[in-house]
Amino acid sequence: MADTKQGQRVPKRIATVLINSLKGGVVPRVGLPYITVGREAEIGALLRDLSIVSEGGASFRFVVGRYGSGKSFLLQTIRNHAMGKNFVVADADLSPERRLQGTKGQGLATYRELVRNLSTRTRPEGGALTLVLDRWIAGIQSAVAQDGISPDDPGFNAEVERRIYVVIDDLQQMVHGFDFARVLSMYYRAHVEADDETKSYVSKWFRGEYRNKTEAKNELGVGCIISDDDWYDYIKLLARFLVGAGYEGLVVLVDELVNLYKIPHAISRQYNYEKILTMYNDALQGRAEHLGVIMSGTPQCVEDRRRGLYSYEALRSRLTQGRFGREGMVDLLAPVIRLQPLTHEELLVLVEKLANIHADLFGYTRTLTEDDLIVFLQLEFGRVGAESHITPREVIRDFIEMLDIMWQDPSITVAGLLGSGDFVHARPEGEEGEAASSEYAEFTI
Repeated sequence: MADTKQGQRVPKRIATVLINSLKGGVVPRVGLPYITVGREAEIGALLRDLSIVSEGGASFRFVVGRYGSGKSFLLQTIRNHAMGKNFVVADADLSPERRLQGTKGQGLATYRELVRNLSTRTRPEGGALTLVLDRWIAGIQSAVAQDGISPDDPGFNAEVERRIYVVIDDLQQMVHGFDFARVLSMYYRAHVEADDETKSYVSKWFRGEYRNKTEAKNELGVGCIISDDDWYDYIKLLARFLVGAGYEGLVVLVDELVNLYKIPHAISRQYNYEKILTMYNDALQGRAEHLGVIMSGTPQCVEDRRRGLYSYEALRSRLTQGRFGREGMVDLLAPVIRLQPLTHEELLVLVEKLANIHADLFGYTRTLTEDDLIVFLQLEFGRVGAESHITPREVIRDFIEMLDIMWQDPSITVAGLLGSGDFVHARPEGEEGEAASSEYAEFTI
């Protein structure tokens, strides 16, 4: 197993996922602690939000950065931290088919994706809905047993049911809470009666998969379904319910906000921004409990006053930086966290970690020295186009490709492979004119 600079050992299964994912330009869902560098301040700010959520509050943050700057990596890092702290996490990437609001069920599609990706510490890969429901019932049964009532006691089931309905009654006070509580009670009765068919229908209802009320009425006996208009109300209900099921709350991660920016119709964009405003206001005004929301996007999709979030005046007035922020001071308590570029030292630590992992994964002795790594980074940042377009994603992909080639042909050197000057950094897809800081034009350690 690989030995990183901090002495951590990387299992080969995780090392394979890390190398393959990073070379493919995507964020791995496992093994992030082995390669995390920098971002301590941003991670600390978001972890403080989790403490607020666990105490019954709500939080809403935007993570803003260029393509490849590490937005998705930060979200996945927080996802892992949240699951480790006993939160349930739901994540989804927006797309033309998944929005927050739409006339063709795009909002409901996002809800379905969130529930499909529902993850816990013991089910980090997603699909944890039934696990959560079963844990809720098992947790109450265990609590009753710990209070001295034996499962063989005639009053055991009655006490369990009483406590089940305490949770259910608490939910009924919320919007759509009566319907949510009613379906929960159906799941409990089906659990007691070992009625797997009803349990599957209830799970289908929670996943938002009923196409119409008639179908739900025929299979489940209820005349309500989760729809494109009210799916967010059920997210708030789910967050409240999860506390009764023994969790700290719900963390919702929404990536690729740029897909709202790309909506061609202004009115459709405004409806989506209005949904964001509703969620933001609920978090800050105390109308949501035990719920944390983090959305990520590029600076352009947030700050463009023609099509971005700032085109919706109510959002712009809430999210825009104040005078001190514009003067260069970083405020990590603000609703928008703007990712700063990784420092040269942090990138050096990162590529050294990757060199160690790669060497162990393919079973060779690492020969690259720290000077070699510095040469690689100097060549990366010295190439034509680096000033405008290079990001950590491009650096990582180039570095792993270089490691692959050098492993297959040990006669190749870093300078020989990358020093020709023929390589020009491509503009990352979707940049649409965004420019990076020019601080990387000269690389020094």
